[in-house]
Amino acid sequence: MERTSVPRDRTDDFTREAAEARRAFATERTGAPLEHVAHYAFDPAMVKGNCEAFMGVAQVPIGLAGPLLVNGEHAQGEFYVPLATAEGTLVASYNRGMRLLHEAGGVTTTIMDDRMQRAPSFLFASARGARDFDGWLDEHFEDVARAAEETTATGKLLDIERYSAGRQLYTRFNYSTGDAAGQNLTGKATQAAARWIVAHNDTIERYFLESNFATDKKASRINMLKTRGKRVIAEATIPNELLQRVMRADARQMYRARQVSNLGGFMSGVNNNGAHSANGITALFIATGQDVANVAESSAAFVYAELRPGDDYYFSITLPSLIVATYGGGTGLATQRECLELLGCAGAGGVRKLAEIVAATVLCGELSLGSAIVAEEWVDSHDAHGRNRT
Repeated sequence: MERTSVPRDRTDDFTREAAEARRAFATERTGAPLEHVAHYAFDPAMVKGNCEAFMGVAQVPIGLAGPLLVNGEHAQGEFYVPLATAEGTLVASYNRGMRLLHEAGGVTTTIMDDRMQRAPSFLFASARGARDFDGWLDEHFEDVARAAEETTATGKLLDIERYSAGRQLYTRFNYSTGDAAGQNLTGKATQAAARWIVAHNDTIERYFLESNFATDKKASRINMLKTRGKRVIAEATIPNELLQRVMRADARQMYRARQVSNLGGFMSGVNNNGAHSANGITALFIATGQDVANVAESSAAFVYAELRPGDDYYFSITLPSLIVATYGGGTGLATQRECLELLGCAGAGGVRKLAEIVAATVLCGELSLGSAIVAEEWVDSHDAHGRNRT
């Protein structure tokens, strides 16, 4: 069968006319009318660098939850949170958790670390060559960093981790990346650094720019321990009386359910002992123009709970590899920028504030779903609010 390519305009492929031509092509080939895909309010020129062969938009409903009360170092005060989702009850559930923690005094958020990686592997004639190169990197770190940083205005090479296996040395180049998520930044910088290394060290047989040791867009134990993106902790202590009044579940029941959940997660081999961190993260990522594939890493989580004196309930979630941006990528698109502006996070200087808001939102969702399970309201709420069958 002869292959028929999607039409392109080689003069200017980001126009309404080019998009209309592709929709007409798709309709002719498939019979689908594409009526709603065609409706958007921005200039297609805006998507250059974000989407090739543009033909229209996928309209995802955005709900508004809040106010979310955050006691962070970068996010402070009340926020109304846009959540883009097609899952009924999701916005209502997060909103309920936000109400609970607002009455409890808010969510405290702390960024513990901030780094992005690219992980080249270097191959030598023998393991001894790899060992010698380990020491050589220490001696030449400043030169390597200079070569990397010449490619970026905001990225800084923090350090280079090293792991030996056979005659290879696996490395992890760790960078700070400003308000960008940093995957492209670190790729370009590390390529320049690796080329400088190869030009100045003749013991290297060859190198691969990415060895899969950065585990880009894949959850991994190393990034849960070492950090990729932002390592953020959100925590709160909820009085037992408040849990009973708002959630119809008491602290001792919640703590017992947490023990059961920890064991169940351990038995099944999950990388997340929480309930559904991916829900809130995905909804916020879509709304604010993040790379949604990064949910694979960003939703990894450590949940920790305690019964405090008087049966108050301490609850925290650690997101060790939260990858967010407020500059670059999809953050400049029309609706996504509006959602970032709604949160007060658009543009330079907003990324740590956004990371704290995401973590605080996740905490609210964990408590809401956890209490719904304990109070046996989970199924009923989905029946009432999440059964669109049209």
